[in-house]
Amino acid sequence: MNIGEAARESGVTAKMIRYYESVGLLAPKGRTESGYRVYGAEEVHSLRFIRQARRLGFLVDDIRRLLALWHDRSRASAEVKSIALEHVAELDQRIAELSQMRDTLAHLASHCQGDDRPDCPIIERLADCVTVDCHEPGHTH
Repeated sequence: MNIGEAARESGVTAKMIRYYESVGLLAPKGRTESGYRVYGAEEVHSLRFIRQARRLGFLVDDIRRLLALWHDRSRASAEVKSIALEHVAELDQRIAELSQMRDTLAHLASHCQGDDRPDCPIIERLADCVTVDCHEPGHTH
């Protein structure tokens, strides 16, 4: 099948298929005489696998490792579990950072009058971060 058909079958856009090829997650079976990529059922299954891994937030390097393990029938499930638990820890960290950012922004918004006056702690905080390094989500001064 061509890239459009592979995209329809897998639920992955043609643009993303090309991207996955460029980063080495997917290799098409070959090309037609006119130079078009050719995909088969195996590539469609891999694309579905990649799509699901992306939905779970795995990064390209982790997906590459998971794909290799998926294709390795002699794999140890402990290795798969290790990758998943590393990702859970990363997600926990991101959740904590997002929660802290949300709390900071909610606090600033609750102190903004939201009226016609120019005074606004949200703008003041953003302006402070221009002159002071406050890249941490919960940074206060």
